Amino acid sequence: MLARRLYYILKPYLPRDVRITMRRIVARRVRAKSSTIWPINESTSAPPAGWSGWPDGKKFAVVLTHDVEGPEGVALSRDLAELEMSLGYRSSFNFIPEGTYRVSPELRTWLTSQGFEVGVHDLNHDGHLYSSRDGFSRKAQRINHYIKEWGASGFRAGFMLRNLQWVHQLDINYDASTFDTDPFEPQPDGEGTIFPFWIKTPVLSSGNNHTPAGATHITPTKRGGYCELPYTLPQDSTLFLLLQETTNDIWRRKLDWVAAHGGMVLVNVHPDYLPIQGNSRKSSKTVRDHYADLLRYLSETYGQTYWHALPREMAKFVHANKNQTTPVV
Repeated sequence: MLARRLYYILKPYLPRDVRITMRRIVARRVRAKSSTIWPINESTSAPPAGWSGWPDGKKFAVVLTHDVEGPEGVALSRDLAELEMSLGYRSSFNFIPEGTYRVSPELRTWLTSQGFEVGVHDLNHDGHLYSSRDGFSRKAQRINHYIKEWGASGFRAGFMLRNLQWVHQLDINYDASTFDTDPFEPQPDGEGTIFPFWIKTPVLSSGNNHTPAGATHITPTKRGGYCELPYTLPQDSTLFLLLQETTNDIWRRKLDWVAAHGGMVLVNVHPDYLPIQGNSRKSSKTVRDHYADLLRYLSETYGQTYWHALPREMAKFVHANKNQTTPVV
């Protein structure tokens, strides 16, 4: 925790090339130590207690999400959406409300008019969202403002940082800041499941209106809880920016494994990284190429056997079937 805080303090003063080199060195070490839990952790395959399956008898589910990190990502968001539309898919685009760019109402309106979803990605994306409880409570008010203004259903924290009890302060239907297994993240402990799950709102203390420590200011509309959507495919930044993969074989292998176990294939691709090549000396393919190939592989291999849902649709399904998805208290 101390090392992470120190990194975010120094990050603004480090040249980008230096930061990436440092992260690549760390990533190679993590990969060498994590072969038994990444990219596949066999212990995450069990369905929740009482699980009765996906809608319409589908074998597994697919959810596509995108976190937009900077101005370059905003500029490429429409191109990414049009790529997905051409292949028969829709996704969620998560924008940072008070970061290094401004997302125009016109772009948000265009996305939603085409059947895409818009979500809120952190507040400032500076690594300090959960630095203190009081600080988070103040930021939660700003986040809730954007959730309402944008008509958003869900939230994802920057750097996949999380405190699932504090998130009850957000007026959301789902959070997507977790994963099944990902030792490369600042908070590397995964949720240990390839299925979505329901997180109950903490029970109010008897005789008063106080909530347990860490869950203050729970929004009234969310007293039932919210859905948690862990991503289950490695992030593009991990595969192609840090590990410099030249194929999407890891994506395909993990997709096949999740599908075989009837889970939720949830991928997070950043528009900012679409032009990146894993290793330009070995392959000219970009992240955009690898992602398009993954979607084609999904369609050609599995046809109509999976349920393709937006995150908000997945959250609605989980809410309606929350007794079949293991609650977290």
